[in-house]
Amino acid sequence: MTDRIQFEMEFPIQVSQRLLYQYISTPSGLSEWFAENVNSRGENFIFIWDDSEESANLVSKKMPEKIRFQWMDDEDTDYYFELRIQFDEITKDVSLIVTDFAEDDEVEESKMLWTNQVSDLKKVLGSS
Repeated sequence: MTDRIQFEMEFPIQVSQRLLYQYISTPSGLSEWFAENVNSRGENFIFIWDDSEESANLVSKKMPEKIRFQWMDDEDTDYYFELRIQFDEITKDVSLIVTDFAEDDEVEESKMLWTNQVSDLKKVLGSS
């Protein structure tokens, strides 16, 4: 297996922390923007797109700040994806910070995928 590179992206989103947390941490919220359907059984989340299905374990969560998943295929690795909400106390700005891993030749493609996914999230939230 090829080593992957960690990357992080920041997306300003004009919405409350609590509302954003609902959309990144619950099956119903995630199914609005991340996958066509999301089911969960305890710590296991099943993400469904078209005819494919991927399972991920909920590794950690901290309300209303972040949630971290690890794909089942990455179970014996240090790879994960994390959705973290950053709140600026002074400006009251809210940003979604995405941390993920991709192979060197797939980093740009992965970044584009996240940009599109978060764009869908912003539309659902009515944020620009």
